[in-house]
Amino acid sequence: MAYDVIIIGGGVTGCAIARSLSKYNLSVVLLEKNEDVCSETSKANSGIVHSGYDPEPGTLMAKLNVKGGAMIEQLSKELDFDYIKNGSMIISFDKNDAPQLKELYDRGVANGVEQMEILSGDEARAIEPNLTDEVQGALLCKTGGIVDPFNLTYALAENAYINGVEFIFNCPVTSINKRNNLYEIKCNDKKTYRTKYVVNAAGVYSDVIHNMVSKKKLHITPKRGNYILFDNEVENFVTHTIFQLPTKLGKGILVTPTAHGNLLIGPTSISQEDKEDTSTNLNDLDTVTNQAARSVKNIPFRKVITSFSGIRAAEDGGDFILGEASDAENFFDAAGIKSPGLSCSPATGEYIADLIVKKAGANKKDDFIATRKATIRTKGMNQAEYTTLIKKDPTYGTIVCRCEQVSEGEIIDAINRPLGAKSLDGIKRRVRAGMGRCQAGFCTARTLEILCKQTGMEMSEVCKNNKGSEVLMGDDE
Repeated sequence: MAYDVIIIGGGVTGCAIARSLSKYNLSVVLLEKNEDVCSETSKANSGIVHSGYDPEPGTLMAKLNVKGGAMIEQLSKELDFDYIKNGSMIISFDKNDAPQLKELYDRGVANGVEQMEILSGDEARAIEPNLTDEVQGALLCKTGGIVDPFNLTYALAENAYINGVEFIFNCPVTSINKRNNLYEIKCNDKKTYRTKYVVNAAGVYSDVIHNMVSKKKLHITPKRGNYILFDNEVENFVTHTIFQLPTKLGKGILVTPTAHGNLLIGPTSISQEDKEDTSTNLNDLDTVTNQAARSVKNIPFRKVITSFSGIRAAEDGGDFILGEASDAENFFDAAGIKSPGLSCSPATGEYIADLIVKKAGANKKDDFIATRKATIRTKGMNQAEYTTLIKKDPTYGTIVCRCEQVSEGEIIDAINRPLGAKSLDGIKRRVRAGMGRCQAGFCTARTLEILCKQTGMEMSEVCKNNKGSEVLMGDDE
């Protein structure tokens, strides 16, 4: 079958592009090498919606950051995912750093950032009492926010899906060739997918995909970032996202609340050649803890529940690579997407979609569905609401994940909704079953049973994520 557009990659950028294209009369398919969207860089993300003070004015990052952040706030209402405008604070530890804070302020002004203010150390501590005495100054950006990166991605994907975009999973691309004005894309499923337009949103593999069709090669350096996550018992330890003055390595170690009330610190920035290595080690985690302790005091390390790492795609040129490849007509890159890639994603989606729509001469749909409802959440419901819900559907009265108060009904919805979960990680990211302090120690067995009942899978087939990560293993005897 031939499509108008094939998108390669189901991270937040690929899903944003899919949703933007779904507004038009185009046949679109998204190919994802994993069993679900949001399975690579987007899953190990700090969830920060950056204000836009950091990108160099005139870059694509700068042009899309402020616009994308404003779009996320609006989309959170339309597509029903968690977003909080908590503001960010960039701190310095030396009074001689005042010119650098002013430079960031001026950069923000040039990029269109509003509601910024330079503070003294004492003024910053009056807002965030847990800042250390070492803090000498800060740039306060009130437009910064935090978002649930999983459900931002799922919301974009689900909305694209109900508007006609096809999603094909477990489909890593192995080759791309052009024949008779169409691109022929082959995956490990042995099928050939044909299309006039290709969008390369393959994250750390975007150089590999680009280099299949272009003589002007890209090179992505994977940057591993380590994080430490705390129990939501420490909610409000800080209310703003606390950054240190940026360096050539990036925005440094941050301390931030998450959209679900946890505390998160990290990430590191470690260059590596391996695009798959998301390991953590003691030295890297020590860097996170030591640097975070410079920003805030009395970090409750006894409340740590897990550590993890993710890979960011840093292209050698430093900026995003967005647009049609100069020597490969109708092949569009969305490559080298690193921070603030998540913040930019809705604007990036529009940017790439507009280029394709213009070339294709596509018209807007009359029946585009602009909204989506998230899974019902029992946590935080008042008693009257909860009683009414249980009368309507008793499965919401059975709590499966005690740490995060996730009910059986929520897990069932996570499985059966559009592009529903097919693995334990897919359920966890959608409704947080297994994300609490016991890290799925209590709820895994029951979640397995529900997944099997709803999908017809055998327990031996259920994976943590991709095939090869089966949860139950051993002799039948």
